[in-house]
Amino acid sequence: MTRLAHSFVRTFAAGPARDLQVERHYLLCASAGALRLEAEGRVWVLPPARAALIEAGKPIRVSIPRPVTTASVLFDTGFVPVPPAPLTVFDLSPLARNLVAECREWGEGDEPLTAYARTLFAALAAVTWRLAEQPSPVVVPTGRSPELRRALRLTEERLGGRVRFEEVADEVGLAPRSLARRFSDETGMTWRAALRRLRLLRAIEELAASDTPVTSIAFMVGYSSLSAFNAAFQELTGRTPTDYRASFRP
Repeated sequence: MTRLAHSFVRTFAAGPARDLQVERHYLLCASAGALRLEAEGRVWVLPPARAALIEAGKPIRVSIPRPVTTASVLFDTGFVPVPPAPLTVFDLSPLARNLVAECREWGEGDEPLTAYARTLFAALAAVTWRLAEQPSPVVVPTGRSPELRRALRLTEERLGGRVRFEEVADEVGLAPRSLARRFSDETGMTWRAALRRLRLLRAIEELAASDTPVTSIAFMVGYSSLSAFNAAFQELTGRTPTDYRASFRP
């Protein structure tokens, strides 16, 4: 007999993407560092302030750009309701983070949960299921065609330097106008909008992985001024980079 819910806490070194599919509803999150999650043609970054709620049986791909410590929870499908959507990424409230931390004591095992533990896991499910009704906007489409996926990869590889759309188009073998249409058709955004999202996702990873000054991170991801970086970051997340980093701390 396995537990109706259990915590999964483990530290991983940086590594390539791997495909996952679990038989339980999966609250995927980190307590230190950041995870990258890919599914449904989109990519998210999961720092400690954000989680993904994944329905049992839903295939996902997870990569680890930097060392990370997970603080995830798996729920038996008979213990909790079906999640509001097959996959949702959302910001964790302080209450949710405290519940995740409190549940860490009960890892995978055969002994049944105590009444107190069952209450904790049930409360965590109630809180996170409700939070999942408000998805995070910090996401980047991956594209469908090989050309667009390569264009996004090339763009991300050059965030800290001079990125030119015409050069990216040339390297993937498309005319700039054709590549622009691919971006519109496959992602619903322009290349420049995708570039901005990629910069902000990389910035979130850096904020979670180190104590590097915010100004240095701004330049690292391609912004020429701190004010422009702060404005773009706050427009997307609703917080300044400094406040966002502070939310990672317990």
